[in-house]
Amino acid sequence: MYFPISDVFINPLYLVIVGFLVGILGGFFGVGGGFIAAPALFWTGMPLNIVVGTDLAHMTGKSIVAARRHRSLGHVDIRLGVVMVAGTVAGIEVGAQMIEALKPTGQVDLVVGSTYVVVLLAISAFTAWESIAALRMMRKEHAGELHELLEKQDAEDVLAFKGLARRLLRVRLRPMVSFPTSGIVEVSLWIVLGVGFFTGILAGFLGVGGGFIRMPMLVYFIGVPTHVAVGTDLFEIVISAGYGTLTHALKGNVDILVALVMQTGAAVGAQIGAATTTYVAGPRIRLLFSALPLIGVILILIRLLGGGGL
Repeated sequence: MYFPISDVFINPLYLVIVGFLVGILGGFFGVGGGFIAAPALFWTGMPLNIVVGTDLAHMTGKSIVAARRHRSLGHVDIRLGVVMVAGTVAGIEVGAQMIEALKPTGQVDLVVGSTYVVVLLAISAFTAWESIAALRMMRKEHAGELHELLEKQDAEDVLAFKGLARRLLRVRLRPMVSFPTSGIVEVSLWIVLGVGFFTGILAGFLGVGGGFIRMPMLVYFIGVPTHVAVGTDLFEIVISAGYGTLTHALKGNVDILVALVMQTGAAVGAQIGAATTTYVAGPRIRLLFSALPLIGVILILIRLLGGGGL
């Protein structure tokens, strides 16, 4: 099928399948799925600037479905998500302007693709290390060796990397805010906005909802329980990706027909993924999550090394 906005031929079934798989992954891990969908679209020959905007459009609809499901499970901290939006929206605009600045150089594919690879590899390596260590701690706890360590922590969401979150929660830069749903008594507003801003830049520049970095940052930087981080991230993606879609559409970077075809599969997959989280402990979710960025890395490298930029 020919898509005139992107000027490419793509099998609609391919788009539906990609949307379905990304929907499952997004609903389960609390991510927009851009680190899979964007490389998959890039691989078809679609220009990367249009990949960025189209992927944001697709993930907006899919995240609405998944976020509603997580809300019904009690896994969404709406207050936290709303506060993060301010920083995220500002970051998205910065990222989108970076794309615009690169267009005249003709190096969009190479720069964005290379950044993708570096960021995704770093996230995958760190999350894998931490989740494996956390699972070992859980096994020791079940043997009765670490009761004191887990005294104030959900045994199904053990963290092996808690020092950074503890230090950031002690920062007294006012105003201070609280998020009862996430179990956070007090944290500096600027810490939350900073996390949102950083992930927003990635969303606007890489064409993702920012979830593949926001979910780990909510857990490791702010101390949000994994299941709540998943649902809250999806809620925030609805707003941030929606804004990203609008700003990229105004710049001519959205192929709405491609996005709608992908959404037919994503809506179903998102429901399945969200429901599955209730059966999996936090460290196992993070361990499974660590493998996902590697898929995006492989797809990007195949496209670049195949003549898309390197």
